[in-house]
Amino acid sequence: MKSEPRSTAAPQHVCILVGVINKLQDDGMSKEYLDELAFLAETYHLKTIRSFTQRLEKPDKSTFIGKGKVMEIKDYVKENHIDVVIFDDELSPSQQRNLEKEFGKKILDRTTLILEIFEQRAQTAHAKTQVQLAQYQYLLPRLTGMWTHLERQRGGTGTRGGAGEKEIETDRRIIRDKIALLKEKLREIDRQMATQRKNRGELIRVALVGYTNVGKSTIMNMLSKSTVFAENKLFATLDTTVRKVTLDNLFFLLSDTVGFIRKLPTQLVESFKSTLDEVREADLLVHVVDISHKNFEEHIHVVKQTLLEIGAGNKPVILVFNKTDAFTYTHKDEDDLSPSTKENMPLEEVKKTWMKGLNNPCIFISAQTKDNVDELKKTLYDLVKELHVKRYPYHNLLY
Repeated sequence: MKSEPRSTAAPQHVCILVGVINKLQDDGMSKEYLDELAFLAETYHLKTIRSFTQRLEKPDKSTFIGKGKVMEIKDYVKENHIDVVIFDDELSPSQQRNLEKEFGKKILDRTTLILEIFEQRAQTAHAKTQVQLAQYQYLLPRLTGMWTHLERQRGGTGTRGGAGEKEIETDRRIIRDKIALLKEKLREIDRQMATQRKNRGELIRVALVGYTNVGKSTIMNMLSKSTVFAENKLFATLDTTVRKVTLDNLFFLLSDTVGFIRKLPTQLVESFKSTLDEVREADLLVHVVDISHKNFEEHIHVVKQTLLEIGAGNKPVILVFNKTDAFTYTHKDEDDLSPSTKENMPLEEVKKTWMKGLNNPCIFISAQTKDNVDELKKTLYDLVKELHVKRYPYHNLLY
């Protein structure tokens, strides 16, 4: 009897998610955050089996979620052979250590998961350096809680710290030295990139910005007729891609930037300074929104807030609602007297609402099916031309 060929593919690891419900985060919001965390887990090649939530006024100091919930999750982890437990909020080092002791499994929080995804996705030396810096900056203040042998002394003389320097102090110094080296390396890269940006000639700069996974790279490929890596995963783009785009008689530079996300670790924002410089130095922003996502309004708020934080909140913006082909709504019968919600609004009503309340140009497209792309190109052309004539009055257009 022939034996079945054995699969050589590595088995997919499974995880569970843990979120909290409190006065800042109600049931609905907690569910949305956990849905996004599940997508982050999928991007990290983990399969989510179940989500747990805990109502908390304030986090438990030792386990974040309290003894009762720990016991409930512990039993589930054991019975279902769970590999990883992911928390939607940032854990302190002692909480992480206590939970690892209780569950006997790998514990990740949202910040470490995002850092791990960034490490996985970084392709160039520049992106890798930025991610390393973020990881070390995240690690430094957490060293104390990670050490269980703080009182062990490193004896002997001749060491840099002198006799009896504590091991944690040595580790802190090593990490500080690494941070200083990485910062210097990034400063050098920043100088090179700033020179490159200056040498781009008399061209208007346009930057694509938006929440992660809204279709920025697809729009980049469509406008620049080039191939930028694009897939339905979070943080598919880490390195900024800049392309020269021609629309009729007009040249301009278009850059595709890293996507924003809720609760983006501050270490990452700081580390990706040079990548975000493309946004800061742009003349025009194209803010791409996934109209098919039920939380697109909150995504707009997160992006606007992040732009303000990096000093790019006052630039001219074109708001582009992408993925109209994937938009769905719940039809409400005429005899249904219950109040309408945004889930009952057809696309035409959503368009009217947004177009009425905005000062900026607002366009609805599908980059996938090319629907209404000509309107986007025309709007881009008009705005870039206006900026070009103001900025470079003596620099003629192509014809």
